[in-house]
Amino acid sequence: MDPDRPMTLLGGMSAALFMRRHWQKKPLVIRDALPGALAEVDRARLLALAAEDGVESRLVVRSGRRWSVRHGPIARRSLPPRGTPAWTVLVQGVDLHDDAAHRLLRRFRFIADARLDDVMCSWAADGGGVGPHVDSYDVFLLQTAGRRRWRVGRVRGGGRLRDDVPLQMLVGFAPSEEWLLEPGDMLYLPPGWGHDGVAVGECITASIGFRAPAGAELAADLLERIAEAARDDASAAVGAAARRYRDPDAAAAGKPARIPVELRRFANAALDRRLADDLARCRALGEVLSEPKPGVWFAPGPSRSASAAVALDRRTRMLYDDRFVYVNGEAYRASGRDAALLRRLADERRLGAKSVAQASAAARALLAEWLHAGWCVHQGDGFDDEEKT
Repeated sequence: MDPDRPMTLLGGMSAALFMRRHWQKKPLVIRDALPGALAEVDRARLLALAAEDGVESRLVVRSGRRWSVRHGPIARRSLPPRGTPAWTVLVQGVDLHDDAAHRLLRRFRFIADARLDDVMCSWAADGGGVGPHVDSYDVFLLQTAGRRRWRVGRVRGGGRLRDDVPLQMLVGFAPSEEWLLEPGDMLYLPPGWGHDGVAVGECITASIGFRAPAGAELAADLLERIAEAARDDASAAVGAAARRYRDPDAAAAGKPARIPVELRRFANAALDRRLADDLARCRALGEVLSEPKPGVWFAPGPSRSASAAVALDRRTRMLYDDRFVYVNGEAYRASGRDAALLRRLADERRLGAKSVAQASAAARALLAEWLHAGWCVHQGDGFDDEEKT
């Protein structure tokens, strides 16, 4: 995509200008950003998703100052009557289950895929919401049906939370701005901005969220991947490559329970070598960032060759760097024409039949493997090789 092209989605700003002026800096209200978006994802569709076992959902009900939260699956019979005010059903990861929501998420790919998270949709009765809260990540709040009033204000230091409700709700929230969003309107909020959205009549809001991993959590995931690779290397190592500890000059142990200094140095050196391996660290990062969301599974397809246009399944995460392509937590080395082809698949999420035909036998075998795993799907022969998303 051209980062300097004006976008209706961003109120006529280009992606480049939006990133400079607003991303992680200040809110933005965009009127008529996406009129008619997600018309297919209506109340009935959301409540049906909330009732499914494999879908993450919540029912939030407010009665005065009391709040209750119930986690899904949520059967229709357990919902409050439709005319009851101040309740809402929230469905996480709608893009994993609905093609229209997946297409909506792809509209925001002016942000790196490694940061894109999911589309959460909520249906709310009049007065429904989840109370004033603050997120640690960026979010676009798109009104797809009905109206919602948003009160927004900066929160310093994460704010204080109420201890009498089962939600991460702010104490003494003091908004500085307020907007009423109509269908098609969208509000962007950076991290650290408190917000309280209340439905004005029945409404549906889509929340496009972004991944913002905590440093300690990301480090733990990377260390786990690096440790797995180290174990694989240790299993494959033979002879001198095994680098086993040796101490031919060790003295007799006067204190046998004490860990030898040389053994500690050997362990530190082994760990330093592994952590200093830039290739291993880059690979671990790509594998972690391309890991599908928890609870995602793929239905294996029939064994077939990659001979026509292919597209990534909507649940597939595919990323790349200078040396690897990453698909659903797996790393693959690629170079030359095949690397360019696979990177194009990652960027455009599909390849035309002409491009597939130009791939090497090894790349076509890899695509066939992904088709069989359910990570890719075949497209019709009429797919335009030059078409862009």
